Amino acid sequence: MSVGIERIAAYVPSYALSLRDLAVARGVPPEKMTAGLGVHEMAIAAPCEDVVTLAASAGLRCLRRAGVDPGEIGMLLLATETGVDHSKPVGIFVHELLGIGRHCRVYELKHACYAGTAALMTAADWVRAGTGRRRKALVIASDIARYELRSAGEPTQGAGAVAMLVGNEPRVLSLEADSGTYAANVYDFWRPFGRREALVDGKFSVECYLDALTGAFTQYRALERPHLAPEEALSDRLARLLYHTPFPKMAVKAHRRLVELDWKAAGQQRWAKAEATLDESVAASFRELAASGIEAVSHIGNTYTASLYLCLAGLLEREARALAGRRVGLFSYGSGCCAEFFAGTVPNGVESAADAGLRDLLKARTMIDVAEYERLMTGGEAGGEPPSAFAGEFVFRGVRNDRREYGRLRASMAA
Repeated sequence: MSVGIERIAAYVPSYALSLRDLAVARGVPPEKMTAGLGVHEMAIAAPCEDVVTLAASAGLRCLRRAGVDPGEIGMLLLATETGVDHSKPVGIFVHELLGIGRHCRVYELKHACYAGTAALMTAADWVRAGTGRRRKALVIASDIARYELRSAGEPTQGAGAVAMLVGNEPRVLSLEADSGTYAANVYDFWRPFGRREALVDGKFSVECYLDALTGAFTQYRALERPHLAPEEALSDRLARLLYHTPFPKMAVKAHRRLVELDWKAAGQQRWAKAEATLDESVAASFRELAASGIEAVSHIGNTYTASLYLCLAGLLEREARALAGRRVGLFSYGSGCCAEFFAGTVPNGVESAADAGLRDLLKARTMIDVAEYERLMTGGEAGGEPPSAFAGEFVFRGVRNDRREYGRLRASMAA
């Protein structure tokens, strides 16, 4: 039975900050951020937005595009590392806002940025276990990446959400059952109780990411090996490769490591011959297989659990017709750490389901200056009414009597 993503929809906040403007304000060469990190803009949440409203807006858009009644959803999984309560899951707020029925499993998943993939795989297994019943799950990955002002992590902030309808009629991506996984207890990135901003050991985190990629892809390729011709190239097996992208240059580093691993696995003789031209080969391979997947996130920034799936949404909006019937590889990493490499096939006819709404959202954003950005970042959880150019479906009203309050915008304001 085929299982995978039937529909995908994205949501990003209506505000964005130019990284060039941020660099000038911080007294560093703009190229250090734009070229060094590969980021051009980062999404900034308005005071009326939080991880719940981002998730609910993406979820509603997904259900609308799929033409699915919320009552058909039997499982709602919400992946985030930007939780709003130590006990109450983000998903149950979203469950109410979307009007999903009572007979539904709802819970929150957390493992840094990997949680979106953990949710997707859990939902896919649940659909497969349906023994003939047509199950539908809604998976939403939603996060707001925050670091302290003027910290090393400041240019790698962002915000966004991706919702995926998972079932046995995949029109976006049919998931393969095999995957490679890797886990290790490391302190590369964490956010202790009581802290709004994360702590990160940047250089160590890059090392952990690459170690996890090595472990996950090596296991995946061992499972793939019996089906490979001895000299079958990576581009012969996979039409595109997508990576968890906290910043686009991380995907460049990841692709180099993956190409090295694949060449070595193909045989020592081939590796020895090719080693002298590795740089040129990796650059060409990246342009062919991975560059188009990071274009959208270069204008959004880091979105933690949603990052990999924003890459998927952006890729399909750009290249759906060319990818129909072809395989795509995906690598998911979450600090702390856990990782997974898996693959899927883009179905024929994907063009009818490829619009995730991402392109239109990016075009409609309002660019803010550094002073406004700093005001928003230091304002805390204010809640309140949306700005005039607001594109979301739901708003965070604020906290009253220790309870979070949300509202749906009137129909005339909803996107």
